[in-house]
Amino acid sequence: MGSKQKGFSLIELLIVVLIVLVIAAVAIPNLLRSRMSANEASAVASVRTIITAEIVFSTTYTVGFSGDLPSLGDGGATTNCIPPAIPSANSACLIDPILAGGNKSGYLFTYAPSGGAANTTYTLNADPIAAGFGQRHFYTDATDVVRANMSAPASGNDPAI
Repeated sequence: MGSKQKGFSLIELLIVVLIVLVIAAVAIPNLLRSRMSANEASAVASVRTIITAEIVFSTTYTVGFSGDLPSLGDGGATTNCIPPAIPSANSACLIDPILAGGNKSGYLFTYAPSGGAANTTYTLNADPIAAGFGQRHFYTDATDVVRANMSAPASGNDPAI
């Protein structure tokens, strides 16, 4: 009697590969949507963090709002926020350096102070860097209301979230 070989046939292996490909085809779009949702949630949280930092900045330094995002962070030098350094209007140490750089979690944060030398108001836009990073665009200003737009950069006329 001859010995029988053990193992899988080519057809069985192809069926397993096909099943794995079908599962991947279903899972990958869901993973991409989850990533976009996470990026959008991070952008909203970052906008709210900047709103809080602006409120603290304006009450602490009584010079209006900050002149730019780096002023809310470390001012461009990490040593500005390490003791014994004392926070100032140029490096308030209120937000992390990544957010102060204006680019976080696939979103670009564009900050614009206005109202003269006293910076009595500001606008902040958070827009996806590319289509795969998020769908919604966010906006806030000195009213501290976060607004969103699905198709274009958000403005003060868009609905609040």
